[in-house]
Amino acid sequence: MARKKLAFLASDKPESAPVKQALEQRYGHCAPDDADVIVAIGGDGFMLEALRAHMHAGKPIYGVNCGTVGFLMNPQDLENLAENIERAEEAVIHPLSMEAETAEGKVEKAMAINEVSLFRQTRQSARIRIIVNGKVRMESLTCDGVLIATPAGSTAYNLSAHGPILPISAQMLALTPISAFRPRRWRGALLPHDAVVAFETINPDFRPVSAVADNYEVRNAVRVTAAEDRSISMTLLFDQGHSLDERILREQFDY
Repeated sequence: MARKKLAFLASDKPESAPVKQALEQRYGHCAPDDADVIVAIGGDGFMLEALRAHMHAGKPIYGVNCGTVGFLMNPQDLENLAENIERAEEAVIHPLSMEAETAEGKVEKAMAINEVSLFRQTRQSARIRIIVNGKVRMESLTCDGVLIATPAGSTAYNLSAHGPILPISAQMLALTPISAFRPRRWRGALLPHDAVVAFETINPDFRPVSAVADNYEVRNAVRVTAAEDRSISMTLLFDQGHSLDERILREQFDY
């Protein structure tokens, strides 16, 4: 069987460059457009960058961890990289599309692998109206913010905000408040994957809000719409026995 052609991408962290150099010397290197598999070397943040940059390429991405948590990455195993990729388990994920309208009337669009979030910009709490599939479901949420997360992103900021962990194959999205003040006991909602969620900021001049798609920020957002884009599929590769489903399951038992 012919060995897969690999394209190596590295984050700008100093520990990533020597790993990239060693892998290129051992396995060769080609451009991402010519590769069978893209190898992202860095941490989870760099994996998200690689996924966004090559979202439409149709290439599986295998992560080599040079970061801290490395939830989306695989351990460094330079000698067996090709074999690990050959035997890897696949996880197919879909991004969220975000459309944010600002107070100035500008409309910005972005894609998110993990979540679309709204955050208060000042010391004033945010007040946000939540609309699901055209129906107002919450007239006013007073909070530090609110987010909608994909299954892949449910173990990221969503989990830190006490949102539910979703299996990677779940046909669902997690809608989670961030430090909700009113209604005080609201813990969020589970939505079907095809839900279209709109957020409207209440009194945005006094309570300005930012909208963020992963790490792309839009300031002074007054209306934000988020929905899963099933026309885009991205494939992540994980070492055998360490699939994304397994990692998500382990996370729920906190070990």
